[in-house]
Amino acid sequence: MTQPRLLGGRYQVGDTLGYGGMAEVHHGRDVRLGREIAIKVLRADLARDPSFQARFKREAQAAASLNHPSIVSVYDTGEDSVSVTGVNGHTPYIVMEYVDGHTLREVLKSEGRLHPQRAMEIAAEVCAALDFSHRAGIVHRDVKPGNVMITRNGAVKVMDFGIARAVADNAATVTATAAVIGTAQYLSPEQARGVPVDARSDVYSLGCMLYELLTGQPPFTGDSPVAVAYQHVREQAPPPSQINRDLPRSLDAIVMKALAKNPLNRYQSAGEMRADLVRAMTGRPVQAEPVMDEEEHTTVLGGTATSRMNAADWHGAATTRTGLPRPPGGPDGRDGNRRVVAMVLLGLAVVAVFGLAALLTTKLLTPQAGPGTFALPNVVGMSEADARKTLTEAGLNVGVVQQDMTASTDMVGKVTRTDPRTSSQVTKGATVTLWVGAPPDTVAVPDVRNFTSFDAARQALEQLGLQAVRTEQDSAKPKGSVLGSDPAAGAAVKPNATVTVYVASGFNAVPDLAGKTVTEAIQLLRTAGFSSYKFVESAPTDGSDLPRGYVWGSKPDTGSRKSLDTTITVFTTPPKPTATTPPPTTTPPPTPTPTPTPSPTVTP
Repeated sequence: MTQPRLLGGRYQVGDTLGYGGMAEVHHGRDVRLGREIAIKVLRADLARDPSFQARFKREAQAAASLNHPSIVSVYDTGEDSVSVTGVNGHTPYIVMEYVDGHTLREVLKSEGRLHPQRAMEIAAEVCAALDFSHRAGIVHRDVKPGNVMITRNGAVKVMDFGIARAVADNAATVTATAAVIGTAQYLSPEQARGVPVDARSDVYSLGCMLYELLTGQPPFTGDSPVAVAYQHVREQAPPPSQINRDLPRSLDAIVMKALAKNPLNRYQSAGEMRADLVRAMTGRPVQAEPVMDEEEHTTVLGGTATSRMNAADWHGAATTRTGLPRPPGGPDGRDGNRRVVAMVLLGLAVVAVFGLAALLTTKLLTPQAGPGTFALPNVVGMSEADARKTLTEAGLNVGVVQQDMTASTDMVGKVTRTDPRTSSQVTKGATVTLWVGAPPDTVAVPDVRNFTSFDAARQALEQLGLQAVRTEQDSAKPKGSVLGSDPAAGAAVKPNATVTVYVASGFNAVPDLAGKTVTEAIQLLRTAGFSSYKFVESAPTDGSDLPRGYVWGSKPDTGSRKSLDTTITVFTTPPKPTATTPPPTTTPPPTPTPTPTPSPTVTP
C-alpha cells in the first residue's frame, strides 16, 4: 500500500479536488491538529521562476492575515523538494481551509441564472470579503465564479486571495499566458491593457460575475481571450434587463456602474457597491445612476435632432444603441458583432505577444479634464516625505499610507502606486492614498478592528509571527471589543514584533447633558455607550432657569467614569408654578329684621 505523501512533516496529501491555470488542489489532513484541509500546489513550470516564488510567498503571507467569515482562510505556506506530480524541484504549496460545498461556477452550470435576490445576497457577501481584503492592501485580481464557494449551509467563501496578485505582478512570466486563461470574461479593462490595477479592478470583475448570475451569461464572450479582452476595453455591454426582463432597473444601475470602463466612474470601493446592493435588497433607492430603458434611448442620425424611440420600434426592427440596424445573428446582434470583431482580431492576435496594451488606446480609461481639474502629479519612486510635499504643494491631501508588501527591494521606502493613479484628473482638496514599499522580511499589521475579541486578533497576529499585548481603553463599544492597534493597520513591522491591541474596557465617561433636550440627551447617552437611563423631573439645584423638559444635571455626575451597564438618572426641569389670583371676598347683605305686627286690641 502506498504511503500518503506528507508535506512539511504534517500535511497529508489526499485526492485531487480540482485543477486551475496556476495549480492543482488536493484534499488533505493536518495530522498535527487533526483537521481537514485543502492543499494548493503551484504548477511546476511556474515554480521554477525564483522571482515568482518570492512574490508568491510574500503575497501568500499577506493573504494569511485575512481573517474574515467570507474568505477561505490560509493556514500555512511552504515548499516541498518534490512536487505532488513527481516533478523534481522546490514546489511552493499553500495550506487552506477546506470548504465543503460547490463553486459558484458549478452552481451556475447546474441551476442557470439565479433569482435576483439570491444573486444580490451572494454578491453582497463577496463585496464584504473584497472590501476587507482591500483595506488590508490586497487586491484579488481574479474574481470569478470559480473562485467563490457556496457551502452546504449557503455561506459564501471567496478563495485565492493574494495568489492572483502574485501572478499579475510577474508580468514577464504570466502576462501572455495565465493572466487571461480561463478568466478573460472577468478581466477589468486595466488588466486587459496590462496596466497597474487597484481595488476598483476587483469591483469591475465582480460586476461581470453579478451580470452572469442575473442573466446566465457573462457580459462579453468571444472566440479567444484576446477578443474578449478587446471588448472589455472598447465595447459596452447591454444592461442585464435586456436579457432578463424580470430584473428591476435598480440592478441595471448597480451592474452598469460596476462595469464602467473608467475606474473613476465605478464604485470606488467594494463597500460602496455592497451598500447599494443592500439598498436594492431592502427596496430602497440605490445611489447608482439609473440606466435608461428602451423607451428612453434616443437616436442620432446624421447629426439631426434626436427622436424618442418607443417600445414598438425596439420590438419591431432591432437597432443598436445608436439607432443603426443590428447585424443578424441574435436579438442583440452579438453573434454578428463577434464575427466582425474576430476577423479584426486575427491581425491583433499576431502582434498580441509584442504588447496588446500598445494596441489598445487609453483614451477610454483616461479621465477627461474639466474646469478646475488637473493631472495628479507623478510621485511614484519618491520617498513618502517627498511625495507628501509634492502633493501638498499641488493642493492635495494625503490620506492613508499603505505598506506594499510585494514591492521589490529597490522600491523599499518609496511610493509604488497611488489612488487615484498618476495623471488622473483631480481637483484641489482631493485625497490621495499612497502605497509605500515595505522593507524585506517584514509583515503588514492586519486591521484588528475587524475582530470581535482579543483572542481572535491575537491568533491572527501570531499567525504572522507577531506578539500581541492587550491594553484596555474606555470606549462606547461593548466590553472586549477590539478598537485598534499600535502600530496601526497596514504598518510594516519585523517578525516577532510586539503589537499593542486596544480593547474596550466596558467603561466610559458620563457625557455632559446640561442644557439639552430629552431627545438630545438620549442621543448623547447612546453615543457614549449607555443604554440604561431614566428621567426625573426635579427643580434645578444650581439656580438655572431652563424651560420645562430641559436637562439640568445627571447622576452620576458629568465626567464620571462608569460601567456601560450603569443606569444614568437624568434630571429635567419641571413645569413652573403659575401665580393664582384668590377669588374676591363678597360680603353677604344683612338679614332684614322683621317688623313686629301689633296685636289687636280687645275692648271689654
